[in-house]
Amino acid sequence: MAVDHKRFLADLHKLREFGASGVGKGVIRPAYSDADIAARKWLAERMIGAGLAPHFDPVGNLFGLAEGTSLLMGSHSDSQPEGGWLDGALGVIAALEIARSCDRPISVVSFQDEEGRFGVTTGSAVWSGGLPLEHADGLTDGAGITFGAARSAMTDLSQGFVDPARFSGFIEMHIEQGPSLDASGDQIGVVTDIVGIRDMSITFQGQQNHAGTTPMHLRRDAFQALSLFNTRLNDRFRNVVTPQTVWTIGRVDLHPNASSIVPGRVRFSMQWRDGDADRLARMEEIIRATAQEVADQQGLVLEFGPLLGLEPVAMDTTLRTALENGAGRVAPGKWRKMPSGALHDATNLSRLMPVAMLFVPSINGISHDFAEDTAERDLVAGLDVLEHAVQALV
Repeated sequence: MAVDHKRFLADLHKLREFGASGVGKGVIRPAYSDADIAARKWLAERMIGAGLAPHFDPVGNLFGLAEGTSLLMGSHSDSQPEGGWLDGALGVIAALEIARSCDRPISVVSFQDEEGRFGVTTGSAVWSGGLPLEHADGLTDGAGITFGAARSAMTDLSQGFVDPARFSGFIEMHIEQGPSLDASGDQIGVVTDIVGIRDMSITFQGQQNHAGTTPMHLRRDAFQALSLFNTRLNDRFRNVVTPQTVWTIGRVDLHPNASSIVPGRVRFSMQWRDGDADRLARMEEIIRATAQEVADQQGLVLEFGPLLGLEPVAMDTTLRTALENGAGRVAPGKWRKMPSGALHDATNLSRLMPVAMLFVPSINGISHDFAEDTAERDLVAGLDVLEHAVQALV
């Protein structure tokens, strides 16, 4: 077995061309976009060249299947609306290089909609059985397009769902998407566990009105409700969370979003992450209670969207040990064990099989941005760690 570093990097840069933003190395390749579908078709061709059988399932997950029982490796190839070139793509191309360099059975996957255009790691959630397809089809993106309508763009490629029983385990290589490795000068991170996540939308419905003639004390201003909710939430979380707990209001849709109109409705995303399931549940209680309190005080109608989420997951000991041994050989004294604060498809797959993850540094800790990048020597080091791990496992 001998991986080809130049071929690996060339394929990684080629994949970047699908949906290239024109700004640095950034990409715009959201799930089911023309760029995303074109990238998956190109990946299918590369899989054939690696001796794998490409297989698209009903939600657009792309598998490159080895014969018989195999170790599954990969990640995703869709991007954020303003995404980096490595997020997800690195794991797919690294898996492809391992598969075509190895004389042992390695299958490759690029899961669909990991970035959550419609939910939380939607493609792998459906495939793993955590999200029924009929429920997924009703999920909508920010523009109101349903998952069912979006995935219809790939119907002609669908070959049915792949049986998970054909895989012995799953390894996912990824950029860290945080500053720890870059700040410490470490080259490799072996993941110990992945945090849990909760995600839902919240809507405050007030009364749209004239901004010049409506007295402040008579307003039912949806944006003021959001502002009050955010302030109270931060205060009430104070004695519940840890320094590793995070929460985010990342998308806000204000209606009618005009300078001379008191906004009558605001719909916003609420997401929180932590490694402890009980803490996630306690945070949900606080979020719901705080939103209800604000709505009652301001005279607004409150609506919660579906609660989506995944539980915290510990990595498999055998797979993780193989990665640790590989890291020790490739980057002696420059690797560490670490948790993942970002969500990954490996969480969903842990329902079905042993899973493990490997990180390489993100320059300045930047991800989900056109500026996302990793030094090529670190990308290659990660590939070499995978190579050593596979030699020990398969």
